[in-house]
Amino acid sequence: MKELVEYIAKSIASEPDAVKVIEEEDENGRIVLKLEVAPDDKGKVIGRQGRVAQSIRALLRVAAIKEGSRAVLEIV
Repeated sequence: MKELVEYIAKSIASEPDAVKVIEEEDENGRIVLKLEVAPDDKGKVIGRQGRVAQSIRALLRVAAIKEGSRAVLEIV
């Protein structure tokens, strides 16, 4: 799942080298993916009214369900 988010973010970002994804697990057993991008790319990754971020989260949810877990995306 980390690779999926990283691939999508690098495809969107102007500075793909600045993309970093950190994978953690919270107390509820959910996987939390924290996406870090360059400050100039943050708007591109979030998109207008958050549409791009919502789409990435939807794809992440589908990938997590296929693996039998739950995942959350945070853009920091």
